[in-house]
Amino acid sequence: MVCYALPLMQRIDGILFEPVGCLAEFPLDPFNAILNRVFGQEVNLISASNSYWQVLNLMEPVYRKMANADMKFIEIVETQAVEAASVYEDVIPALSELKAMNIKLAMASSLSATAVNRFIEKALLKDLFISVSTRDSANGVKTAPLKAALTAAGIEPALAMFLTDTADGLGVVNALGFN
Repeated sequence: MVCYALPLMQRIDGILFEPVGCLAEFPLDPFNAILNRVFGQEVNLISASNSYWQVLNLMEPVYRKMANADMKFIEIVETQAVEAASVYEDVIPALSELKAMNIKLAMASSLSATAVNRFIEKALLKDLFISVSTRDSANGVKTAPLKAALTAAGIEPALAMFLTDTADGLGVVNALGFN
């Protein structure tokens, strides 16, 4: 007789969500426009998620020093992207089920507060999240909104998941000790 040890399942207390690519299909052109106009990048990436994370990679080291005009342009273009985004049809049922299972749900995004708030309103997600963290409320991008969301929701990183659809997103949460 052979006995196998099964790995223990990891408890999950909360899930953090990034709207771009995880809750909705966003258009590519707005993020490529940001790369071109604000960062001088002549790049045409093939997915909105990859373009969005490229924006964040370039924004992160200069975030606190960016010109107000650039930040306003980015906010306007992100909000336009939200308006053109298509929310995945299973988002509300899936989030409702997770909430019914007492999983804490938090929005953690490097989008502006204006864009995130419009996304939540448009997608009818207002009552599903225990906290909402944006680059504006967290005063930074990538890790800053995630840390702020964890704190606001009272979730330990090791007991949290972050839904992301790029290697860049996975790198960020791995560095923070997420499940």
